[in-house]
Amino acid sequence: MIENIWTYGLVALTFAIYIGVAIWSKAGSTKEFYVAGGGVSPLANGMATAADWMSAASFLSMAGIISFSGYIGSQYLMGWTGGYVLLALLLAPYLRKFGKFTVPDFIGERYYSQTARVIAVICALFVSFTYAVGQMKGVGVAFARFLEVKFEVGVGIGIVIVMFYAVLGGMKGITYTQVAQYCVLIFAYLVPAIFISLFVTGNPLPQLGLGGKLADGAWLLDRLDQIHTDLGFKAYTSTDVNRIDMFFVTAALMLGTAGLPHVIVRFFTVPRVKDARKSAGYALVFIAILYTTAPAIAVFAKTNLISEVEGKPYSEAPNWFTDWEHTGLLSFNDLNQDGKIQYYNDQNPQYVRKAEAQGLNGNELTIDPDIIVLANPEMASLPAWVIGLVVAGGLAAALSTAAGLLLVISTSISHDLLKKWLKPDITEKNELWAARISIMVAVIISGIAGINPPGFVAEVVAFAFGLAAASFFPAIVLGIFSSRVNKEGALAGMVVGLAFTASYILYFAVLGYGGPEDYWFGISPKGIGTLGMLLNLVVTLLITYITPAPPEDIKTMVQRIRVPKE
Repeated sequence: MIENIWTYGLVALTFAIYIGVAIWSKAGSTKEFYVAGGGVSPLANGMATAADWMSAASFLSMAGIISFSGYIGSQYLMGWTGGYVLLALLLAPYLRKFGKFTVPDFIGERYYSQTARVIAVICALFVSFTYAVGQMKGVGVAFARFLEVKFEVGVGIGIVIVMFYAVLGGMKGITYTQVAQYCVLIFAYLVPAIFISLFVTGNPLPQLGLGGKLADGAWLLDRLDQIHTDLGFKAYTSTDVNRIDMFFVTAALMLGTAGLPHVIVRFFTVPRVKDARKSAGYALVFIAILYTTAPAIAVFAKTNLISEVEGKPYSEAPNWFTDWEHTGLLSFNDLNQDGKIQYYNDQNPQYVRKAEAQGLNGNELTIDPDIIVLANPEMASLPAWVIGLVVAGGLAAALSTAAGLLLVISTSISHDLLKKWLKPDITEKNELWAARISIMVAVIISGIAGINPPGFVAEVVAFAFGLAAASFFPAIVLGIFSSRVNKEGALAGMVVGLAFTASYILYFAVLGYGGPEDYWFGISPKGIGTLGMLLNLVVTLLITYITPAPPEDIKTMVQRIRVPKE
């Protein structure tokens, strides 16, 4: 009961702050709606960018994925962090110098083509919608536990909340709301990690606690390796992985980062180019705080989870276990009717034979990795206020990114399609209404899709990054650094890259045809965006050099963009 009171109180307080900020910063013009009027300070924009960046995938799902996959989960850490560095150093100052609101704006102007703009809009919608689906699942997970309702109901509540402050404030409201959300989410992430690291290893820094010793003198990672192998899994730190797929997934996450519309648009909200560089630096520091903590949380949570439930009578299961059962994201199926919870690797034939000899009939515990961060404080028996704080942080992470993505979707429709193509004489008031209506429709559709996504939050987000890499990355990079690339090449490349990657993801991940043995070169749907990007690049260059060069004014514009001065 005390946990619920703390959770309700902290979530209500943080939501009151978000809604209050949204009302205070209500957008009154399209410039305020799209880019917050271009007057955000570098520090505030750095916080907002970090909140936009650290979505439900980073806060809720990344540690969960690392908990259950071990070493290979580092591909998310390397890909997303490296990708942000690539974006901040290679692209952000140049796109800010260009001075337009959106990525489709850049593509349309740079490649002097309305068709290019429309294709870029389609790419932006594909990427943003896929990403938003993952966020809405994260919102549903957090609300399901917080309100003790079914996951589907949690998603429905999230739809209403996101719709309110995204529709009202636009980028101006979202920016200042995200500043508050960053403060909430980073505090919520660090507090339980510090508590648990101190209790388990005696070291208050989770990053160092990860490599620390337990009270009995054993190394934490050695103990987790032993627990894993005892249950028929590979050692947690085992490097026996598909290195080809790991490389392609890491590259897709990294390159996809550089093409994410909702992150790129953040660099247009500051007054000057040098402010864009400063805010990118601030954001990298803010992001690193969470990303260096995630592996420690993953290890602490996995160790606590197994020690808390494996082999224990179900009748003695801790309260957090039964609470999560109510959400449908954790389940126990007593296959051998002995009343005990058996958790082991029933995909390992050698271990299955051993388990069957002991009267076991299969793994009885099913856990959605997306619950790990939220359940971690409960598993570690931390104070009730810490549990409530983590729920508030998870909601902040999911809602902040969902709002940014939905804004990209609405901007693509109202600004890039309506204003720039279908109805150039539309009034600013009507354009603003079109943007708000677009957000309302987008949040409902993404919420419905988030109820049954094609994977965990981090997996769905990885699909979005792959689509961004395969569609936008070559067009943006070549558009900045090559004055020879023309509209014919860019158009063909984007179409080929997006079509190939989307088809591969649809075939294997969404429709469920085939399995890992059928993957091309062993590349999973999460990593196929890298191959799609290479196809895009090859097609772009081939078509470019057999078609006429761009006009001279476009070449001049490219030269101007490449000198990101005031």
